[in-house]
Amino acid sequence: MKSTRERVLQTLLTNPNSTISALAEAVGINAVSVRHHLTSLQADNLVQSQEERHGVGRPRLVYSLTEKGAELFPTRYLKLINQLLVQLKNSMPKEELERLLVQIAVDLSAEFAKKIKHFPMEKKLDAIRVFLAQEGYVIEWEKQNAQYVITEITCPFYHISQKHPEVCMIDHAIFSSLLSLPVERVKCILTGDNHCSYLIQQN
Repeated sequence: MKSTRERVLQTLLTNPNSTISALAEAVGINAVSVRHHLTSLQADNLVQSQEERHGVGRPRLVYSLTEKGAELFPTRYLKLINQLLVQLKNSMPKEELERLLVQIAVDLSAEFAKKIKHFPMEKKLDAIRVFLAQEGYVIEWEKQNAQYVITEITCPFYHISQKHPEVCMIDHAIFSSLLSLPVERVKCILTGDNHCSYLIQQN
């Protein structure tokens, strides 16, 4: 059975930028206990905090794993992928690297895209949510007037993108490939938003 400390870390792995109240609810302990564990985890350089504005009033603190914290999990490939991307960026033009990342996304999603090609939009979005959960994503979608917005709650490339924002092209291309439609990124966690969001450009 996992300790409370481990459960806090696990929650931050799948839900970066969580508040103390969100962590308390997810882990099943009170906010005072969460704060105690976060203080200890920050002292060990496993967790970091930053201020986040959310409307009027004072900013709130949100917490996420440091790179050292992320490496505690089975995502130990983090250093290897970081080094691989460094080598690729040093050995090929930017445009070629971007084409490679897009092709990876298309290859990952091609077979499933064929299966859902003729689904109505909302059934397709539900199927995509289940499919991407197997790849480490947690997404939500909602209809806004005549358009649809996909929000990434969890992205498997979050920690890699801190040093290599180019990998965000994979997410963009995966959504576009699965939907067979262009999508527009309207929010990005790397620029200070809570999550990355994509607007579906319907014909």
